Amino acid sequence: MASWRPQPFYGWYVVYAIGLVLMTTSGLAFYNLSVLLDAFVAERGFPVALTSGATASFFIASGAGGVFAARLMDRIDARLIMIFGACVSALALGSLSLLQRPWQLYVFHLVFGFCYGFCGLVPATTIVARWFEARRALALSIASTGLSLGGVLMAPLSAFLIQRRGIAGAAPWLGLLFFLGVVPVTAWIVRSSPQDMGLVPDGSRFAARASGIALPRHVPYAQARRSRFFLGVTLAYLFGLGAQVGAITHLFRLASTRENPRIAALTLALLASASVVGRLSGGWLLLKLPTRAFAIGMLLAQGLALALLAFAAKSLLLVGAMLFGITVGNVLMLQPLLLAEAFGTRHYGRIYSVSNLITAAGVAGGPALIGVLYEASGGYTLPYLAVSAASVLSCAILLLAGKTQDPPR
Repeated sequence: MASWRPQPFYGWYVVYAIGLVLMTTSGLAFYNLSVLLDAFVAERGFPVALTSGATASFFIASGAGGVFAARLMDRIDARLIMIFGACVSALALGSLSLLQRPWQLYVFHLVFGFCYGFCGLVPATTIVARWFEARRALALSIASTGLSLGGVLMAPLSAFLIQRRGIAGAAPWLGLLFFLGVVPVTAWIVRSSPQDMGLVPDGSRFAARASGIALPRHVPYAQARRSRFFLGVTLAYLFGLGAQVGAITHLFRLASTRENPRIAALTLALLASASVVGRLSGGWLLLKLPTRAFAIGMLLAQGLALALLAFAAKSLLLVGAMLFGITVGNVLMLQPLLLAEAFGTRHYGRIYSVSNLITAAGVAGGPALIGVLYEASGGYTLPYLAVSAASVLSCAILLLAGKTQDPPR
């Protein structure tokens, strides 16, 4: 007679599926913006400042899309939201060949950004947070590894296609890749919450007690958004993520101006590869270290890496990209984790989406600021020193953010 074996917790299948979704969306949107910026400047002749402004509009639109998606997730199946966002995003990428004028460039980034908010970090982290409580940090670190893999696999593929075929020739393939990487796995594997399958978070009602981790209370949305901790985390990430995304968006072009395009592609791949290692290591370290202390350390390391990139060339350029990548792998993951630990998961979608929308102002301002400083100074040294200082400022803000909510006994 065959021995009975317990079925693996379905939440881990959801984590891996979300990882594939994030790999696709980050690789063809988040990391790919750097590749597209360089292509629009080189192939279409758009000024760097103008293209940087269009890139900034993407992040504002994605923040607004995330807020709208979070409200819809309380009413309808999250999978429908993600599939809709992926379909429109794929169509937007497929229409790249039509972009010839500045206003068309801005329309593309606004539409692409808004729909990216429907299938990006807000719905993805909300779903993972619903499935896990005691092992949330580990689950988020594994799922968000897809963000880094997108930079390792998808962004270099996009750069190769654009280099060989041009924007017009690569556009249909980029749109198809976006659709195939999100829609099938979302429809077949992802589920909005464990309750949809008659399950509970972590696979056991006693998982948190067995692991020694106390469950946070569910803080109402109105109370959470007025708290000092919410404001501190949001303001810190406004500067921290603005510095990070601005640096990533211009990293391919920075490397291209100092070295050849092959080294530029390698720099972006090393950034993403180090992000994978950093994020998985961070998930393990967070089982032993306080989340906020770890976040402060990562933001400080980010500031040091950006200061190095401000002056780096040749081998130091690759070293700086690897150090920066280790921080990228953790900084982005820590914002949703800090908020979920502090306020619980019942209203997490709305709490995180609003925080994400506010920080989108910094995320949008980062690429634009670097573009303006680049044209004013004639190089990338001053712009990267500026975002390095912004990273250090974010450390100080998070340090002064006040206490989190105490979990119930």
